[in-house]
Amino acid sequence: MKPRIVVVTQSMVDEAVIQEMAPDGFDLRIAKPGGADWKEAMGGAEYLVGFVDMLVKDELYAIAPKLKLIQVLSAGYDRADIAAARRGGVPFANNGGANSTAVSEHAVLLMLAVSRQLIRQHANVAAGRWRGNQTPRLYELRGRTLGIVGLGTIGKKTARLAQAFGMTVHYYDIARLREETEDALNVRFRLYRELLRTSDIVSLHVPLNASTKGLLGEAELALMKPTAFLINTSRGPVVDEAALYRALSSGQIAGAGLDVFDQEPPPPDNPLFNLDNVVLTAHMAGPTQDSNIARLRNAFDNVQRVARGEAPLWVIPELNE
Repeated sequence: MKPRIVVVTQSMVDEAVIQEMAPDGFDLRIAKPGGADWKEAMGGAEYLVGFVDMLVKDELYAIAPKLKLIQVLSAGYDRADIAAARRGGVPFANNGGANSTAVSEHAVLLMLAVSRQLIRQHANVAAGRWRGNQTPRLYELRGRTLGIVGLGTIGKKTARLAQAFGMTVHYYDIARLREETEDALNVRFRLYRELLRTSDIVSLHVPLNASTKGLLGEAELALMKPTAFLINTSRGPVVDEAALYRALSSGQIAGAGLDVFDQEPPPPDNPLFNLDNVVLTAHMAGPTQDSNIARLRNAFDNVQRVARGEAPLWVIPELNE
């Protein structure tokens, strides 16, 4: 009998691409959680692939006793029940940086958009106002200091892209790099509060966990320059959204580019929608046509590793705590 892979359907990944990328020699099932075929498919599943972090809870292990690997297509897994994952004893892996290029490019996209007031300029031209009531105050990236909070795979790629624009890159991370690695990346470590005080743009690239929730609040925003921009492509709750609104609406900071929110989707009365110094996207930094293929490539490679009796890659560190 062929080992079974169950892939959780998600609108961002085309089923035809899943079929094309799936390895030979496996019983591939594409199922929607809660659907009529879900429990039947999971009953014989050895590998679970998809945006499944919110499904990782005790009930999953009860209906899937044969599981050997849970492979998430996203980088983040903050909605998973880590305690349940430990109890389940099944390796649980993220996507191995498959969307890191997409997210780093999106971070730079937001930097450019807020620095050049792209949305306001578009709205003025489209409404026949040309430049509006006054010529907007615009900034270049060259010569500015980028402060990256969280220098993992995405943070490193963002640093390289920023340097191509002539930016100076500082970083803060609890896992500080060795000096020779800093030299190779051309980045310099700064203490967190020091980074906030000295950066022209602060870009967040940390996972959401107990130590990073509310990492940027009222006190931290108060340290930033009044000409500084905040970029968040990590997770919404890393930032105190109410404090951010106050900082943006009062001019305490110049603007923000946000791909993530405290509540997703955000409610229609979210006050950030009324500001003209923000650029907002719908948690779409990661899913590109290219990254979707890379996600599946990494996922199915990891499945085949485990099927060969090898240890999986990218197992989340929390399972060993």
